[in-house]
Amino acid sequence: MPSNATASDAPSTAPVHVDHLIADGELATENAWCVSYDAEALPEQRPAFVPLSLWEANKEDTELAPLLASDCEPTAELVKSISATPAVAIDFPAFTDGRGYSIARLLRERFGYRGEIRAVGDVLVDQLNYMQRCGFNTMALRDDQHPDDALRALNAFSVRYQTDVEERQALFEKRLNADR
Repeated sequence: MPSNATASDAPSTAPVHVDHLIADGELATENAWCVSYDAEALPEQRPAFVPLSLWEANKEDTELAPLLASDCEPTAELVKSISATPAVAIDFPAFTDGRGYSIARLLRERFGYRGEIRAVGDVLVDQLNYMQRCGFNTMALRDDQHPDDALRALNAFSVRYQTDVEERQALFEKRLNADR
């Protein structure tokens, strides 16, 4: 039976390790990064994603990267602060919380962030195609999700009507241009 546990149910004092990681459309061969939800203490394992406030207090540690909460507002000041980091994680506390999609899309489109954007937390196979279209290039699946199903889900759609971070022209616009 699938677990209903979310990232917020994870112990805050211990890093959460990810076993199922999809990176750039493929099953990752390794995952050096851990995720810690503890906003008070740095995790022992490195490299690590840590809550934004803890990361800001320890920016000099190059083995740390920010973990953005789903209620984080990506401002120009925040993006300037994280622009030099090689990776950012965005938390999905529940699969029904879609705010992380908007954060990723804003980071990519409005602010031009080019580093890794990783989805962590309650990440399900059904969400991966949409996450990729919003700018996530790495997704850490919830433990009960099967990696082979995830790879199939990423390639389930061959045609998309809407634009996304990669495809800036809607299908109807392509058809109109082809008829001219």
